[in-house]
Amino acid sequence: MDLYFDHLVWFFKEPENAIIPLKQKGIHVAKGGRHESWGTYNTLSYFGLNYIEFLGIENLSIAEKHSENRLVTQIVEQLAKENQEGPATIAIRTNQIEELAIKLKAKGLKLYGPLTGERVRADGQLIKWSLLFPEYVEKKVSLPFFIEWEKPDEERYSELEDQGLISSHILGEPKLESVGFVVNNLDKTLEIWKNLFDLKQGAEFIDKKINARCAILKLNGTNLLFCTPIGDGPAAMVLKDKGETPFLVNLTDTNQSHFFEMLDGYWNFQ
Repeated sequence: MDLYFDHLVWFFKEPENAIIPLKQKGIHVAKGGRHESWGTYNTLSYFGLNYIEFLGIENLSIAEKHSENRLVTQIVEQLAKENQEGPATIAIRTNQIEELAIKLKAKGLKLYGPLTGERVRADGQLIKWSLLFPEYVEKKVSLPFFIEWEKPDEERYSELEDQGLISSHILGEPKLESVGFVVNNLDKTLEIWKNLFDLKQGAEFIDKKINARCAILKLNGTNLLFCTPIGDGPAAMVLKDKGETPFLVNLTDTNQSHFFEMLDGYWNFQ
C-alpha cells in the first residue's frame, strides 16, 4: 500500500495573518476556503502536491459539536481552550483508505472514520475527500491522520497549477523536504511508526541547531524527521511547552541557509 505525505496542519487563530510574514520570507500563501460543516477555514502554501495548511476556527459553536472528526476536536482543544498555535499534526495520503482502515484496526487501533470532508474553495468550487483518524486507546503516541482525495493526483496538480498555487514562491521552487517532530522517546516512536505504516528508516544524526538526536522515516514526497532533545535548545523547549508535536519545517532548494522561528514554529531553509 503506497502512502504519500499530503500536508502539515498548522493551527493559527487567523490563517489569513500567516500570508504576509511568509511572503516576506519568499513563501507564497493563498486563501484556501471554508469547511462550513466543521466551523473552520484555512490558508494554504503548496510545494508541489505537498502543502502546509494554516487552519483556524471560524465558528466555535459548530466546531465544538464534532467528536468523530479528531482534527476538529484537536483544534478546539488546542486553539480555543489552550490558546496554542503552531504545527499540530500531519495528513498522509492514500488511495486505499478503506483497506487501510481494516489494516490499522487489525493492529489494535481505535478508528474514527472514514469520514467525508469538503471545502468550498475561494473560487467557489467544492472539493471533497475522505478522512481516517487512527488512535491508540491508551494514547501512548500521537499518530497522523489519513486522507483520500476524490480526484486523482494528476488532476489535482493540474488544477493547482492553473490556479497559480504551485511554483509561485519568490524563493523559486522550494521543496518540503521533511517535517520534524519532537518526541520523548526516539527509538520507541520510530518503532511504532515503522510497524504501523511500513516506513523505512533513514539516517540517524545529531542536529546541533535544535540540540536533538534525530532520525528520518522515509515517506513518499516529504520525509518525517523525529527528534528527541539531548539538552537545552529549541527541541527541548517545544517538548516542555507543547508536548510531542510537529515543530519544524525543512525546505530545500531555497538558495539560503537560514534557521529561524516564525508563527510559533521553526523553519530551516537550505
